[in-house]
Amino acid sequence: MFLDISSAFGKVLRQKRKEAGLTQEQLGLDANVQRNFVSLIERGVNQPTITVVFKLAQALKCQPSQLVAEVEEMLAQDRHSTD
Repeated sequence: MFLDISSAFGKVLRQKRKEAGLTQEQLGLDANVQRNFVSLIERGVNQPTITVVFKLAQALKCQPSQLVAEVEEMLAQDRHSTD
């Protein structure tokens, strides 16, 4: 079964947040979104809007394109591992 985009984005977001040493609450405050929304994104339940992707990236001190590229890479790896 393939990883879906929401789950992949959530995994990337969690990894980047932990690498930055931030809690969900800290990331939410820095990105001006609710902590529970960060949790929902990380669990693949909710999908962020493009505006939220930009806010999260800024809070994580990276480019939005870097987040998207890491999601693409994760999805590609998942598809190759199930072949």
